[in-house]
Amino acid sequence: MQMSALEEHNNSLLHKEALRLQMASKDKGLTAIERPVYVKALMSKSAGSILESVLRRDPHEVEFIQSVQEVVHSLEPVLAKNSQYVHILERLLEPERAIVFRVPWVDDKGETHVNRGFRVQFSQVLGPCRGGLRFHPSMNLSIAKFLGFEQTMKNALSPYKLGGSGGGSDFDPKGKSESEIMRFCQSFINELYRYLGPDQDLPAEDMGVGPREMGYLFGQYRRIVGQFQGSFTGPKIFWSGSSLRTEATGYGLVFFARLILAEMNKELKGSRCVVSGAGKIAMHVLEKLLSCGAIPITISDSKGYLLDEEGFDFVKFSLLRDIKAQQRSLRDYLKSYSRAKYVEDAKPWIERCDIAFPCASQNEIDQPDAVALVNSGCRILIEGSNMPCTPQAIDVLRKAKVLVAPAMAASAGGVAVGELELNHEYNLMQWSAEEFETKLQDTMKQTYDRSLKAAADYGFQKDSPEALVHGGNIFAFLNLGQAMIDQGCV
Repeated sequence: MQMSALEEHNNSLLHKEALRLQMASKDKGLTAIERPVYVKALMSKSAGSILESVLRRDPHEVEFIQSVQEVVHSLEPVLAKNSQYVHILERLLEPERAIVFRVPWVDDKGETHVNRGFRVQFSQVLGPCRGGLRFHPSMNLSIAKFLGFEQTMKNALSPYKLGGSGGGSDFDPKGKSESEIMRFCQSFINELYRYLGPDQDLPAEDMGVGPREMGYLFGQYRRIVGQFQGSFTGPKIFWSGSSLRTEATGYGLVFFARLILAEMNKELKGSRCVVSGAGKIAMHVLEKLLSCGAIPITISDSKGYLLDEEGFDFVKFSLLRDIKAQQRSLRDYLKSYSRAKYVEDAKPWIERCDIAFPCASQNEIDQPDAVALVNSGCRILIEGSNMPCTPQAIDVLRKAKVLVAPAMAASAGGVAVGELELNHEYNLMQWSAEEFETKLQDTMKQTYDRSLKAAADYGFQKDSPEALVHGGNIFAFLNLGQAMIDQGCV
């Protein structure tokens, strides 16, 4: 059955739809889908039947199918041990609700445009949903479901009682004026507000949605509901919570890397690190790496990557931060440091390194990139973005015994502070940076330990490169599954 599903997939509507979307993406100037979903044969009949069902139901949702098969692969020993979990997983893979809506808005010339909005509330079985909003031209229902599913698993692995959601719009903030972005955000929330609330769904930042956008969204939400509800998460302490919110995910990634190295009797100090992306997460990874004595050498954007072989320091980091704040090109760094170089139309994975931090977007590391990483000496990969590696890339990394720390565990810092800022037992605005970091490190340690214990319980060796991936998926699923059983969701 497993192979029939694979054969059917390769000759099905999914293949045709992927090609159609690729051509459509090229026509619209969007990021093209390079290939249809790569589906690996599974060992067990039950796992294969679950993936086959998803392929038949939603053959065109390539990102969602990819995220599902990664989890199903980890859960094979769980499904084999208890057949009841087969039916639970089948139910979990269908979102509780998916909202698709139009977003009309008027530009500065008075012309009306219509974009599409998405919000997938994947599961509320553990608590109110929490998940990001992404504004990007490539946004579609498949990506919204993938983000919601990944967030559901991430929240279930964390120590906090939260459901998972994801969404956004195919609106592109780049090139838009402040007024146009504000009008779009207000129109977006005019429809979505009825599905949000502190006990229902808590939107957070993602690609294309930062403090500016969250402020506009929250302001319109507050005007509609007539209440000041702290149900939007972001760094503005006067309407949300922790002023350290933006640092949490990036710092947490570095703390997680430090936990892995400690298990190997190694330390982060002196390690060469390649970082992709130049957004909030990447910049805070860079900052915390420097404070830990590591040597970060790259940062990247959509046009290429910046390499400083000598490594960034705090003075150089300050310059990078100013460049990003002023929305200038990373090439401007070369005006001050001529020995550095900007490599166009390339990724940083060919550079010699010990640890990689992909923090840009999903599937940014494909099979050739993974080969380049292995050849560059990389031994640990810490996922900062959701699903940054294609399945083929994961295969390469596993065979080369590169330890992969999955985003669902390594990027739990954002989940932690987002929950704490809504918990009235904690007044984060009065916490010092040291107190905040201590709490964040405790959360990352709990997540790390949970992943390794679950992996060991199902036969994965502690020192296996796959232990953290499989263990995280197993713990999260068992947590969700038990809640579904208790609540009669079976």
